[in-house]
Amino acid sequence: MRYLRSIYLMVLLLTGAVGVFAQAKSPSVHVLLKGKVTDSNGKPLPQVAVTDGANIVWTSQAGEYRLESTREAMFVYITIPAGYEIPAADNMALFYKEIKPVNGVFTAHFVLRKMKQDDLKHYALVWADPQINNQEEANQLLTTAVPDTRALAMQLSKDAPVHGIAAGDLSWDAPPIIPEYRKAIKETGVPFFQVLGNHDMDINVRTDEQSDSTFRKSMGPTWYSFNRGKAHYIVLDNVFYYSDGYNYMGYITEKQFKWLEQDLRSVKSGALVFVSMHISAYTNEKARTKAATDHPGDVTVNRKFLYKLLKPFQAHFLTGHTHYNENIIHDNIYEHIHAAVCGTWWISPLCGDGTPRGYGVYTINGDSVSWYYKTVGEGKDYQMKVYNKGAYKNKPNDIAVNVWNQDNAWKVEWYEDGVYKGAMRQETDYDASVVAFLTGPNRPAKYPWARPLLTDHLFFATPSPQATTARIEVTDRFGNKYKEEIELK
Repeated sequence: MRYLRSIYLMVLLLTGAVGVFAQAKSPSVHVLLKGKVTDSNGKPLPQVAVTDGANIVWTSQAGEYRLESTREAMFVYITIPAGYEIPAADNMALFYKEIKPVNGVFTAHFVLRKMKQDDLKHYALVWADPQINNQEEANQLLTTAVPDTRALAMQLSKDAPVHGIAAGDLSWDAPPIIPEYRKAIKETGVPFFQVLGNHDMDINVRTDEQSDSTFRKSMGPTWYSFNRGKAHYIVLDNVFYYSDGYNYMGYITEKQFKWLEQDLRSVKSGALVFVSMHISAYTNEKARTKAATDHPGDVTVNRKFLYKLLKPFQAHFLTGHTHYNENIIHDNIYEHIHAAVCGTWWISPLCGDGTPRGYGVYTINGDSVSWYYKTVGEGKDYQMKVYNKGAYKNKPNDIAVNVWNQDNAWKVEWYEDGVYKGAMRQETDYDASVVAFLTGPNRPAKYPWARPLLTDHLFFATPSPQATTARIEVTDRFGNKYKEEIELK
């Protein structure tokens, strides 16, 4: 009898415990997201994608959406359709709303304004790595890249709409400086979308999800998409934090892949698709440095699955992170690795490969795209740096040119005393100006670990001993020519 009573009490305790657990609030409890997407006149907008970062639904003919979500979702947001202005607060793109459910329901309406300009043709400006850490560096950003971007955007906007993408490392492990970054974006006069970089994440947290907390609170979602004209833009978070301390690698999570599969279903085969993420999909650094393996923090280790998803499209990656300029072509995918807006961490206007601080300028016109690299403080035609004989101690009789935005469709040729001599030879080496600055007696004491970086966008030629002049002629993949003549030493 005492034995049966004990069993009875145990059952009561267990069922009571189950009841307690059942009443506890679970982070995965369902939340209904609902609302309407309209234009500024109240007209419903159908077929607008709405997401919580996991699943995507499209608005009905009445502009309405319903999305079953969970308490784990932080935002509900839209894919801005082509032909509508980018909603923004002080030029920070604002296409999302923080989820604050009441009794398991959150209602969010989105209002979009029709553009006055046709966006079939438009411009995209891509910053990489402004990476400000303190007020002095913020002031440099505000007095260099910002006015340069503003002036160019004012010029371009007379022709077509302009938007910006900041491809990560907006600040440098310094959340208190974020207001200065926001001030910089406001002063560009251009609506900007933000990308998470490794220096934008929180460290000493237990998971990758927690490492994004500060960024999400100040910048919004870490993956999303938007449309301009016929082009589809995607932002991904490929900075994967994996252990205590400052440890990360380039990696795209399964949650993002599942979201991306849904996102791409509404994009026509053959369309222009731009994917911006901070860490490169791939670089040729392993080959340049003769390393045994790729550094997992400098490439996206599961990139082949991203390549596969993008195979039906004209795809371009817009990345940064490396602080050098490089172009990588993989089948149908063109990766633009942008040099840093900060140069060498604000101590030099040159990046480690000799690329001047600057940003990418993309002209999208229907299904076509062209681009160039815009050096801060210089015009569109500034695309190379020429070195006379003696600049390279290991090649004292050679002339050299650094063509930082070069790819395999460019031609780099030279003339000796007006006579065509053919193509210059491409070699991997260090930029002479960077070597002089970062290894010379007058190198700055700040950031002593900064060093020159090997690059393969250097070209050399050996003039005859009796030659007096040399002319370098560079032709980019779009047929634009850049020329410079020097008197030989």
